Amino acid sequence: MNRRAGYGYGLTAYLLWGVLPLYFVLLGAIDPFEVVAGRILLTLVFCGLLLTVLRQWGPVAAILRDRSALATLAAAGLVIYVNWQVFVIASFTGHVVDASLGYFINPVVTVLFGVALLGERLTAAQWGAVGVTVIAFVTIAIGYGTFPWIAVLLACSFGLYGYLKRKVGADVPALPGLFVETLVLSPLAVALLALIPVFTGAGFLGADGSTLALFSLAGIATAIPLLLFAAAARRLPLVALGFIQYVGPTVMLLIGWLVLGERIPPARWIGFGLVWAALVLLSADGLRRRRARP
Repeated sequence: MNRRAGYGYGLTAYLLWGVLPLYFVLLGAIDPFEVVAGRILLTLVFCGLLLTVLRQWGPVAAILRDRSALATLAAAGLVIYVNWQVFVIASFTGHVVDASLGYFINPVVTVLFGVALLGERLTAAQWGAVGVTVIAFVTIAIGYGTFPWIAVLLACSFGLYGYLKRKVGADVPALPGLFVETLVLSPLAVALLALIPVFTGAGFLGADGSTLALFSLAGIATAIPLLLFAAAARRLPLVALGFIQYVGPTVMLLIGWLVLGERIPPARWIGFGLVWAALVLLSADGLRRRRARP
């Protein structure tokens, strides 16, 4: 029963992340930098309310007293800001398919971070997956005429975010950690909301009522999938989570292609096919090594 609940939480989290571009597309009347600034502050408020209801302010105080954990979470906050900003811009500018590619290659990028930052040694299958991914990107860049920067930025920022969160480990629960990350980002968010109307001559308050109502849900849309994922992670083995994580970018790809009408030329399909082949290599290698453990 516990594992079944874990699958339910995990699938729901990744489905919500998969449809998130549609939410941001509906906010198209608001500047993308205002959207992310509002997302930060509304997430901070929503997490604060949850912390009060769940009586989890103790871990927040412990994080704020621990300089090392605070510095790591501050760095994680800056990295996730980059991820959020690129993702919103991708949703606004018709690059949802590129965003899905970024999250598809995230496992490969995570493997490379393991080599670069943790000194891990790769198996032959993992090196093969890295090589196939490089070929996929070359194919996409040549066929599409531009390098897929959005995919690379999303994959690298989320991979680095995962590394930083791993550094603090189980000592920092998901909700207090997210609160501190958004707390660190709140001065930047306030500055953006104050300055953008000065430079653009308009602000989010000029949007219609339905758009503002949707905008007010940004904190909930951010925190709920993360908390569901945290609940799944406590109930499922990493291998199971590894397979579930492909649900999000798959939904994203289908939304970009079938709902938003983004064009996917043949070279891009070939590139996606190579990326999926790399993911099969990684997944098979992970299963093999798990079965080999005593």
